[in-house]
Amino acid sequence: MRDVLGSGYQRSLIHLAWMCLFSSVPNAGAKVLEKTFEEWMRYRDECLRRMASEPYPAGLFCNRTFDMYACWPDGSPGTAVNVSCPFYLPWFEKVKHGLVSRRCGTDGQWVTVNGSQPWRDYSQCEEMESTIEEEGARRLMVSFKVLYTVGYSLSLLTLVSALLVLTVFRKLHCTRNYIHANLFASFGLRATSVMVKDALLEKRWGMEVVQVADWEALLSHEAALGCRAAQVLMQYCILANHYWFLVEAVYLYKLLIGAVFSEKNYYRLYLYLGWGTPVVFVVPWIAAKYLKENAECWALNENMAYWWIIRIPILLASLINLLIFMRILKVILAKLRANQKGYADYKLRLAKATLTLIPLFGIHEVVFIFATDEQTTGILRYVKVFFTLFLNSFQGFLVAVLYCFANKEVKSEMKKKWQLWKLDHPALCCAQ
Repeated sequence: MRDVLGSGYQRSLIHLAWMCLFSSVPNAGAKVLEKTFEEWMRYRDECLRRMASEPYPAGLFCNRTFDMYACWPDGSPGTAVNVSCPFYLPWFEKVKHGLVSRRCGTDGQWVTVNGSQPWRDYSQCEEMESTIEEEGARRLMVSFKVLYTVGYSLSLLTLVSALLVLTVFRKLHCTRNYIHANLFASFGLRATSVMVKDALLEKRWGMEVVQVADWEALLSHEAALGCRAAQVLMQYCILANHYWFLVEAVYLYKLLIGAVFSEKNYYRLYLYLGWGTPVVFVVPWIAAKYLKENAECWALNENMAYWWIIRIPILLASLINLLIFMRILKVILAKLRANQKGYADYKLRLAKATLTLIPLFGIHEVVFIFATDEQTTGILRYVKVFFTLFLNSFQGFLVAVLYCFANKEVKSEMKKKWQLWKLDHPALCCAQ
């Protein structure tokens, strides 16, 4: 008999698996799928043992069988055979009193559809209709995915353009813009890693699953290697992103305080801090996940102690940035007070400086710094997820605009290059 599962059962499991695409919220879709398959194998083994141990009846009958969905005893010709819904279903508690039925034909053969597929009525075992709240939450998660996909795509396009500008124009080559370029690169890598991870998960869970071997391949460690690599890259890029925030804060603080230092010597240290520090924390996290939680795409955090290997350095960088941010604002405030032309002008310039520094230092991260996904519930959870996804996905766009395209020095250099290009290509310009 062909190893075919019930189509409704398959659709339900795939629906659960698709929840893996939303790694920004507590997801258990992959874990549920893996546990369901383990329970299915246990159900199958128990069924085969029971069929082997029970005696056969006399006369004509439909043979006992396991049709990959439920375990069927011998059936009397011309009757319907009912068995309880299989216990491996993830929603079994909701349908434990339900029955699945098959018909035994008068010829002693199970009734089939299209000559090969077993006919069964498992309507009582299907997942109950989603509640209004569950359907609303599902639609909200889909909207969140669209939101951050648009945000990361826009950010990536803007960041690549900004990097080209800072690289091509030689007069823009200085330590400050080198640091900006590295920050842009960390944002770009972060956006790329998120989109690659989503694409790999979508491809994996969207594959056609028909036979048992397909489920085994789907849930194998080999099939998860791609999304695990993307998950590792994403965690590294998130850490690098935060530590380039820290580099920006340290560099600006040194400029404002007026410390005397050699930019060339310190730039190498900045590179080590921005790109090297994340490696120190990502490597032990990889070891912990491989040795202790080597399941699926490493997106679930069963033991939060392993997650804190990544979380603590992020919190540390964010807190240091907050302290530097407050110190810099104090310095800016003192300088504005000393040179203020008017109260309104002084307030406006302070507000402008504050709003400009927030995305550069990643200060918005502090708002939900201690509210992890696992600790927030209800409305607060959705509020946190929305703001986190919105700010994280569009922040690269905002930083690229503020510190490249809206920068006076950059605009001046681009204007000069444009004027020179028009002089060199008069034929291409519109003649009056």
